[in-house]
Amino acid sequence: MKDIVVSGVRPTGKQHLGNYYGAVTNFVKMQYEYSNAYFFVADLHSLTTHPNPENLSLNVKQTLIEYLACGLDPDKCTLYVQSDVPQISELYLIFNMLAYLGELEKVPTFKEKVRDNPNNINAGLLTYPVLMAVDILIHNAKKVPVGKDQMQHIEMTRNFGNRFNHIYKVDYFSEPHGFYYGEAPVSVPSLDGIGKMSKSKGENTCIYLADEPDAIRKKVMKATTDNGPTEPNQPKNEAIENIFNLMKIVSAPETLNAFDEAYNNCNIRYGDMKKQIADDMIEFLKPIRENIERFKNDDTLLQKVRNQGKEKAIESASKTLKDVREIIGLK
Repeated sequence: MKDIVVSGVRPTGKQHLGNYYGAVTNFVKMQYEYSNAYFFVADLHSLTTHPNPENLSLNVKQTLIEYLACGLDPDKCTLYVQSDVPQISELYLIFNMLAYLGELEKVPTFKEKVRDNPNNINAGLLTYPVLMAVDILIHNAKKVPVGKDQMQHIEMTRNFGNRFNHIYKVDYFSEPHGFYYGEAPVSVPSLDGIGKMSKSKGENTCIYLADEPDAIRKKVMKATTDNGPTEPNQPKNEAIENIFNLMKIVSAPETLNAFDEAYNNCNIRYGDMKKQIADDMIEFLKPIRENIERFKNDDTLLQKVRNQGKEKAIESASKTLKDVREIIGLK
């Protein structure tokens, strides 16, 4: 397909199953279906939290490694690091002039970050949606594989692009749309029994792609459950629903059905269920974990991939920035 695809992830350390099913699996599939697919490591976005320079560098490398380990092919897509493309920063400056304070202050994620980080309310947090929009618009992308929680940012991207077109009386930027396969994005449950998997909840609530088998077993066996159903076909509470949803993701349908039947008949053994989930997770993650081990010390390959992606991304971004500068009079 000819539609341009763009998406990226922040390099915040190791990726977990939630990142994999919520984003990377879509990336891998789309690289074969779309001839122009751009996937990046969003290191500029990370600067809002003032990361340690060494940690940021290592996290960028880890994200590249895991992208490759999960099946992203630099010959099938453009795989790059955000800060390697200086045109992004310049277009970000230009689009900040098109964004209004009132609309940025109303963004739910900004309000959330203000509550969570009252001592670090920097301008980057406020204009985060502008940089996200530029990541998409700089390649004039049509499709953006994202989760439900990012759909508002896609809408803002459309608004910024349309505002540019209106102010400068051009029809330059097309409207991007959020995209995922299936009826809804896959949401991987947290091991603490509440909500989805997230690094912010702590190491023990996440299964990382690089986790060793022993670590996976320990984490899964500690997953939150209850004392079991007291009557047949009893509705599952959130924690138990989460356990079954985890099994739905990594286990065979017949395995899931067997444990579901055991639950409905009040003879479920959560210990056996967790052991099965852990075994299936370990088996599923084995090839990814082996790929991570294979790539992590191959600095020559990683630099080659990074340079190749940088060159392709700059070629696309340079054309957009050149056009924008001419349109707004910065010749």
